[in-house]
Amino acid sequence: MASIAFAARAYQRSFDARPSTTLALTNGTLFALGDAVAQLSQIMQAKSNEEKSYQPLRTLRFFTFGVGMGPLLGRWNRFLEQRFPLRAVGGSGKVSTTALCKRVAADQLVMAPIGLVLFLGSMGVMEGRDARHIQQKYIDLFEPAIRANWKVWPLAQFINFRFMPLPYRVPFQSTLGIFWNLYLSLLNSRENQAQLTADALRKTIA
Repeated sequence: MASIAFAARAYQRSFDARPSTTLALTNGTLFALGDAVAQLSQIMQAKSNEEKSYQPLRTLRFFTFGVGMGPLLGRWNRFLEQRFPLRAVGGSGKVSTTALCKRVAADQLVMAPIGLVLFLGSMGVMEGRDARHIQQKYIDLFEPAIRANWKVWPLAQFINFRFMPLPYRVPFQSTLGIFWNLYLSLLNSRENQAQLTADALRKTIA
């Protein structure tokens, strides 16, 4: 417990001094952890030696994306805090369930699709994909991913917006997101393999 309290105080001091940098590094680290878990899971289930190799560049891509998203999510949370206050001015009184539901709805209908679009596009660019392959990534992955998102994240964000202080909302979301990033990493990896197989088939036919 003492170590957790020390880590929380250290995080709070860092956030107070450098909020954007703190959110960027925290989010990047947790995104990278999600991909690392995904890769280790794939390695444990792999049948060939080629599939058992760890890809550090893949984890670096997730870290880079997480670093970029951290400050954006921080600003988004501040916007929701100001746009949909849960309590009356002064911070007293009963929590507004209506305002809380509006926060969750705005997050899922606005930021969730934007975040997914940024993820798929960023990964495509960092993987060196051309426009055709990136477009195919959107076609193959966006709909199943956003549907999965809406099954998981509304409840998580309801808890986040209701109980977590503003400085801790992005880390809380990213910590739960380790499992979500595991899903995204596996989904992205399978789609990449499908594209490679399709490209090889086109070359064979040609």
